[in-house]
Amino acid sequence: MHTTLLGDGLVTSALGFGGMGVTHVYGGTDDESALAVLHAAVDAGITFIDTADVYGEPEPGLVGPAGSNERLVGKLLADRRDEVSIATKFGITGRAEKPTRGDAAYARETLDASLTRLGVDVIDLWYLHRRDPDVPVEETVGAMAEAVAAGKVRHLGLSEVTAAELRAAHAVHPIAAVQSEWSLWSRDVEANVIPACAELGVGFVPYSPLGRGFLTGTLTRDQVAGDLRGGTARMGDNWDANQRAVDVVAGVADRLGATNAQVALAWLLESGRRAGLPTVPIPGTRSPARVAENAAAVDLLLDQDAMTALGEVSSLIRGTRNIVADPAWISSGRE
Repeated sequence: MHTTLLGDGLVTSALGFGGMGVTHVYGGTDDESALAVLHAAVDAGITFIDTADVYGEPEPGLVGPAGSNERLVGKLLADRRDEVSIATKFGITGRAEKPTRGDAAYARETLDASLTRLGVDVIDLWYLHRRDPDVPVEETVGAMAEAVAAGKVRHLGLSEVTAAELRAAHAVHPIAAVQSEWSLWSRDVEANVIPACAELGVGFVPYSPLGRGFLTGTLTRDQVAGDLRGGTARMGDNWDANQRAVDVVAGVADRLGATNAQVALAWLLESGRRAGLPTVPIPGTRSPARVAENAAAVDLLLDQDAMTALGEVSSLIRGTRNIVADPAWISSGRE
């Protein structure tokens, strides 16, 4: 596994692991199997593990961020803390009446809760998961910077921010990484956010780099019908239409002797190089075999014919990438 230097001096493995799916979101799972996948990721040299306080299923009676994904990752860290750069996020409250909070008091409260659940003294990369429209991003990042000064956090990140929000935040404290959806079928961030990251020296961490599994060509419609993916525009009404995009990816993969997943990840890594910014995708999986498959993508080089063919995928897609009704939930809805 190669390493990548993100912004603010943060060094990570060239591929990360998105932990959201190893707790309840795409159907049920169990801690033993989920922990085995996390160990497989570290065994494969993937040392950048991404979680969030809101991921997972909340305990009965709990109001607020579930915390169960962080607790699961904490079991990995209990044995392998020195091998892992841990990233977590705050800001999505889990409360319908106030979906996001970015005030200083909430930041301090959630940070201490995350540290406890993860069982660590310091978090390597702490993201604002979604900005609070009622709080200037500079104020939120100022509170986050206090955590860096206190030694509880090493680096700061932002998720789903606009270019303007990134610039405002970066003026308060160096931002190591922006996390947003970026993939063959989600390219809106290329218009403004990615150029701003390259300009400021901020790394980019694409989540859902495999289109929530769709681009791998391994999903069936029945598999997604029972979870949140089946209700999205892309995997609901437009399932059949969007198979055209999978066919393009599969054609490139067949020619190169690779898998769809490896091609999709290699495209992101090459696109990051061409954009002039360090890029660390964070695919998730529940399968140790898929972990090894994904890790091999860092050595797959795409020729220009492949990049040209793959560049057409986004034009074939029907449906927005947003998984909620509020257009402002993702950065392109606020630009």
